[in-house]
Amino acid sequence: MEFVEVREGLAKILVPKAERIYDAPVFYNPVMALNRDISVLAVGVLKPRTVLDALSATGIRGIRYALETPAEEVWLNDINPDAFNLILKNVRLNLGVDGERIGEKRLSFEGEKRVIANLDDANRLMAEKFRYFDFLDLDPFGSPVEFLDTALRSVRRKGILAVTATDTGVLCGAYRHACRRKYLAEPIRGELCHEAGLRILIGTVVRYAAKYDLGVDVLLAYYRDHYFRAFLRLKSGARKADESLSNLGYLRQEANGRFEYEKAFIPEGLPAYGPLWLGPLKTQEFVDEMLSLAGDYPLAHRKTLPFLEILAEELDVPFHYDTHALARRNNLQVGKLADIIETLRGKGYSATRTHFSPVALKTDAPFEEVIDAIRSQNRKV
Repeated sequence: MEFVEVREGLAKILVPKAERIYDAPVFYNPVMALNRDISVLAVGVLKPRTVLDALSATGIRGIRYALETPAEEVWLNDINPDAFNLILKNVRLNLGVDGERIGEKRLSFEGEKRVIANLDDANRLMAEKFRYFDFLDLDPFGSPVEFLDTALRSVRRKGILAVTATDTGVLCGAYRHACRRKYLAEPIRGELCHEAGLRILIGTVVRYAAKYDLGVDVLLAYYRDHYFRAFLRLKSGARKADESLSNLGYLRQEANGRFEYEKAFIPEGLPAYGPLWLGPLKTQEFVDEMLSLAGDYPLAHRKTLPFLEILAEELDVPFHYDTHALARRNNLQVGKLADIIETLRGKGYSATRTHFSPVALKTDAPFEEVIDAIRSQNRKV
C-alpha cells in the first residue's frame, strides 16, 4: 500500500494513495476537514476526559482530538485490519512513542495524552466500555442507526454524543421507504428536506435515548455538503426523557410553500412528515464559545470560521423559507435576499440568513408577511 502525507490542524497523517477516495483501502475524505475542525472546537469547549472515535479509519479525527484538545484519554477504533495498522502508523508519527499491547487487539500509547488504538467492531467495543466515555463520536459511512443503542450505553449519562449521518438521500426523501425502515419517520422532498432530515436524525436519537431514561439537549446541529452533524448532551432521568420527547412533532407544507408544524406524539391531521425534532438546533452559549476558541486553533479548512459565524447568527426557529422556491410556487419574481430580510426586520420581525441554503431565510414572521416582503421587492423593480 502506497501512502501520501497530508496535514490537517496539528496532525500529519499518512493516507493511502488512490485516484478516488472511495477506491482507497482505508477511507479519508479531505472535504470533511471542516467537520473535523468543528468537532475539535466542540471538544475544546467541552473538555471531556475520555473520548471515543468509534469509526476511525486513518485515525485523523481521534489524533486531532489528542493533539488539539484537553482530552486526557482518546480511543481510536476500527474493524478493518488495514485501518488499524494505519492508525498505529499515524499515532506513532504524531505522538512519537511506541504502543504497549494491553490486549489481543489493543495498544496503548502513553505520551502527554493516553491514546488507545483498538481493532474491533464498534458495537462490541461500546458494549464493553459501558458508561465509560465523556464524549463519543459516531461518524459512519451512511446511517448511524445501527450504532445508536450501544453508543447511548457507552457514553456517560450526562456525556456528549456527536453523531454524523451521510445518508442524506434517505433522510431527504429520495428513498422514502429506507427512511421509514431506518428512522421510523416520513421524510419530505423539496426545499425543506435538509432541515427536516436533520430534525428526523435528532428525533431518532431522542427516541432511542428515551428508552434508557435519557433526555437530550442539542448543543449544535447542522447540515453541510453531503452530511448531517449533531452534538447532543445527554440528560439523566425519566423526566428529562419525557421533556425531550415533548419536542417531537410533525411538519406539513402546502402547495404555495406555507408550512406549519405541531408538537405531538401522533399527528392530528394528514399528510404529515416526521416524527422529527422541533426543539432548538443550537445552544447559543456553546456556539459562541466555539467561535471564541476558533481564533486560537489551527483550523484546516478556510470555510470553517465563516460557517460557524453563520450558525452563530442564525435565528433558531423550526424551518426556513427558500425565497426562490416561494417565488416559483407563487408566480413571483424574487429580489435580493438581504432586501427581503431588511423588509421583515423593518416590520419588527426577526429574520436572518440560514446555513441550509444561500437563498433562504429564517424568520418569526408569518407566511403572509414573507410573501408580502417578496412582493415588495417586485414592486420596487
